[in-house]
Amino acid sequence: MPRVNLSGMNVEALMSLQKRVDETLLERRAEIETQLERMDRTIAVVGRPRIVRGGRSALKGRKVPPKYRGPSGETWAGRGARPRWLVAAIKGGKKLDDFLIGKSARKGRGKRRSKR
Repeated sequence: MPRVNLSGMNVEALMSLQKRVDETLLERRAEIETQLERMDRTIAVVGRPRIVRGGRSALKGRKVPPKYRGPSGETWAGRGARPRWLVAAIKGGKKLDDFLIGKSARKGRGKRRSKR
């Protein structure tokens, strides 16, 4: 865009320039909104993960009882990456099922009250 000497312009010319700038901005805004709509449709076709509660995953922060217990008492719920103790034990020849906590052991697990 060519440089314009604003101090040498009269009021009518300045108003005309302001009108042209406003029109140009509105055109650019419409172009950008159209591009965003096209991008949004493309993303919708590909598919988005389900997001709940203000952008957080539905499973984030949910506690689940442990499914596996290690020889030293460490536990793992079966979510996420396998812990180091479990990977080392499996490499040592153990099976994942060897560390399963029985259903009877998990049945009584819940919130316990402290005795005070």
